[in-house]
Amino acid sequence: MTTNDSLEEAIEVLQQLGLKEYEARCFVGLSRLHTGTAKKLSEMTEVPRTRVYDAIRVLEAQGLVEIQHSSPQQFRAVPLDEATETLRDQYEDRVERLHDALDMVEIVEEDETPVQQIWAMSGRDAIENRADQLIENAAEEVVLVVGDESLLTDDLVATLNDVGNGVDLLIGALTESLQEQIQTAVPDAMTFVSGLEWLHGEDATENETAIGRLLLVDRSTILVSSLMPGTKEEQAIFGEGFGNGLVVIARRLMAQGLLTARDPKQ
Repeated sequence: MTTNDSLEEAIEVLQQLGLKEYEARCFVGLSRLHTGTAKKLSEMTEVPRTRVYDAIRVLEAQGLVEIQHSSPQQFRAVPLDEATETLRDQYEDRVERLHDALDMVEIVEEDETPVQQIWAMSGRDAIENRADQLIENAAEEVVLVVGDESLLTDDLVATLNDVGNGVDLLIGALTESLQEQIQTAVPDAMTFVSGLEWLHGEDATENETAIGRLLLVDRSTILVSSLMPGTKEEQAIFGEGFGNGLVVIARRLMAQGLLTARDPKQ
């Protein structure tokens, strides 16, 4: 990645965090300088000089820029670690406010929840968050088959290690090497090499979709994800309901490693 690419990516991320384009460009410009004037910053960032002052005022109010009231005025960005921590705090505060606001919204219509539900999801972050939530809420058993090493993230490992003592934790891998890695990362889990040979993808081409994760919680809720070829984008289907056909199929497919004492009569 070139310097220009890095600069443009930084500007794009700052805009995603809530800054306007000129504000983002001025902050990135100042991050390359010890100090700078409006004239110098305008020349570097191509932000009109009159708009530089407006952008600096906003950045100062957010704690991202300091001003020296000399003639001409001098500006400088706060240290990078301090700036990123400030932005993180602001972002987290907005997320909390959003959660609190939506939590107070009145439900317009509440239908009776059907026994069987199947939903589609996209995006690795969203799918991992759902998987973490399901694991955290498990009452009896968690069975997880990891189909790709990249999915064994630090967050997932932490969630698995926090599973309560009363919950059976079984984790399958598609290879012995991945099983050893899982056993080391989650020592309290019962690990096994999955008997689902067709998931190994040994004969698969790079253009074929690969299984990402299979998660079965309390024999009643299932999450199955796949990784798209090339991009490795993750997509998933999520099903719940004890009588759900998807769960019944998953239970049989994942039979290796399950504790039969808890297998309900069908």
